[in-house]
Amino acid sequence: MPVINVEELTDLDKAKMEVTQLKTEVKLERAKVSKCCEEISEYIQSGADEDPLVKGIPEEKNPFKEKGGCVIC
Repeated sequence: MPVINVEELTDLDKAKMEVTQLKTEVKLERAKVSKCCEEISEYIQSGADEDPLVKGIPEEKNPFKEKGGCVIC
């Protein structure tokens, strides 16, 4: 998609762009926020058992675990 410098457009061109954008937005299917929140909450809770951010990573499978330390005698 080409980059458009809006400052160089005429007022008519800006209005045409805005109308095109509004026509696109009108076609979008909308849903109530309360319903979406319930669905998102159910989705998150259904996958919480396998989610490493919630459950954590076992020490033996953690790729970022330090392999060893430096010991000064």
